[in-house]
Amino acid sequence: MNRNNFLGHIVLALTLVLIAGLAGQMRRWQQETNKNLLIVRPPTIQRAYERHGSGANSFTDEADVIVHFRPGVTAEAITRIAARFNDRVEDRFEYIDNYAAIADDDGLNAETIAAEYRNLPEVADAEPNITIKLDPEPRRTIAMISDEQYSVRVQSIEGTRFSFNGGANEPNDPMFADQWSLANTGQRDGRKGADIGALAAWEKTKGSRDVVVAVLDSGVDYTHPDLAGNMWTRPANISAYTDRELGRVDDVYGFNAVDNSGDPMDENGHGTHCAGIIGAEGDNNQGIAGVNWHVQIMPLKFMSKGGFGTTKAAIEAINYVIDRKRAGVNVRIISASWGSTVKSRALETAIKRAGEEGILFVAASGNSSADSDRSPHYPASYKLDNVLSVAALNRNDELASFSNYGAKTVHVAAPGAEILSTWLGNAYEEHSGTSMATPEVSGIAALVLATNENFTVTELRERLLNSVDKLDSLKGKTVSGGRINARRAVTGE
Repeated sequence: MNRNNFLGHIVLALTLVLIAGLAGQMRRWQQETNKNLLIVRPPTIQRAYERHGSGANSFTDEADVIVHFRPGVTAEAITRIAARFNDRVEDRFEYIDNYAAIADDDGLNAETIAAEYRNLPEVADAEPNITIKLDPEPRRTIAMISDEQYSVRVQSIEGTRFSFNGGANEPNDPMFADQWSLANTGQRDGRKGADIGALAAWEKTKGSRDVVVAVLDSGVDYTHPDLAGNMWTRPANISAYTDRELGRVDDVYGFNAVDNSGDPMDENGHGTHCAGIIGAEGDNNQGIAGVNWHVQIMPLKFMSKGGFGTTKAAIEAINYVIDRKRAGVNVRIISASWGSTVKSRALETAIKRAGEEGILFVAASGNSSADSDRSPHYPASYKLDNVLSVAALNRNDELASFSNYGAKTVHVAAPGAEILSTWLGNAYEEHSGTSMATPEVSGIAALVLATNENFTVTELRERLLNSVDKLDSLKGKTVSGGRINARRAVTGE
C-alpha cells in the first residue's frame, strides 16, 4: 500500500467517525427538542387548505385544523401550545367552548397536523378544517329573468296568468303564477294541490318582521328590490359584533366569514335564491312572493363566489348568530342549503350550541340520490334535537330523482324542483335541489313563529314534523313520510 492510499483511508475513516458523532448529537438534539415540544417540521408543498379557481373565484382559508382543547386549558396556554408547533391561533370561538382554529405556517398536511395535536394531553380532539362546496345542481331549467322581462315571462306561461281564487291571500306579484310550490294549479304538467298550501296558511299569517331567519350560505344580495324590505339590519341599540381575534366587525347587514367583515353581499347567487324562497316581499307588485311576505333575513356569508367554504367559516358564522341572539336579536332559524360527506365534531358542536340558544337548524339532505341512513350527508345527518333534514319533491308530489332520502335520518320533504326565486342583478331564476326545499321549510318555520313566538325549538321542530300530508311516494323514505303543509303548521290542525 503506498503512502497516498494509506492517508486516503485515514481521512475516510475520520470522516465517517465525525459523521456518526454528528448524527448521534443530532438525534440527542431532536429528542430534547421533542421533549419540549419545540417541533421543527419539514417543508412540503401540500397545504391543509385548498385554493379553488383564480381571481375573484378563488377561496382560501388560513386555518388548517380545528382543535378541541380540554376544559381548563386557558387562552394563554392555547397560544403557547400553538407557538411550540410554529403555529398560530387564528380564532377561538367564543360560544363553542374550548374550540380554536389553528393555522400552520410550515405547509404540512392538515391530517398530519391534527394527529400531532391529538397526541397532546391538553387536547380532546383535532380535525382538519375541511373544504365544503355547494352540492351540484341537477339542472338549471330556465335562463335568468331580468326585471324588464316580467310581463313577457308571465304571459308565456300557457298564454295567461293563472287564477288561484285566493282572494285577499293571493299576492299581486307578477310572477306568482309560476310559483308552483306555493300554489300548484297543475301548471307545466304538475299535479294540482302538490304544494305547501301557502294560500291557506296566509289566511292566518303572512309572516312577521319580529322573526329573524339566518341564511347560512354564499351571502345574500341585500339590495335586490324584492328582498331589500325584508333584510335584517343591526338595530341601533345593539353594538357592533366584536370577536377576540377578529376584532370589531361593523355588521350592519350581517356577517361575512370569508373575509371576516360585515359585508355579506352574495357573489354566487345561491344564497340569494334561498333567501327569496323564505322571504321575498309579497304583494309588492314585483317579481315573486316568499313563503313569508314579512320577515327579517339575516345574511351569513361563508362561501365564496365559486361556492366554496370551510368548516371554520361555517362555525364562525354560527358563533356570530349565537352572539347576536344573546345581544337581543330574535334569530330563531338557521337555513343551511349545503353539505358534505365528512363528519365534523366541531361543526356538530356548534349546531348543538345554537339549539341550546333556541335556534332551529334546517338543513338540505343532499342531491346524490342516496340513502342518508347509509351514506350520511352533513350537517343534515347530525343526530341533534334542533336539526331538521329536508328532501326535495317535484311538482307531482314525487321524490325528486336527485334528492337524498332516509327513513331514519331525513325528516320531511318540500318542493325543490324548478323553484323560481330571486337572483343576482335584480333578476330571477329557477333552480332545483334540496337547497331549494330547505328554505321552503325554513320559511314555514318562520310563519309558525309569527303566530307562536314563545315556541321552544323542540316545540317548533315537533310542529313541523307533525304538519305533513302523507304521500305514498315518501313511505319509507323520510321520518314523517310526508310533504310539509304550511296551513297545518301555522294552525296546528
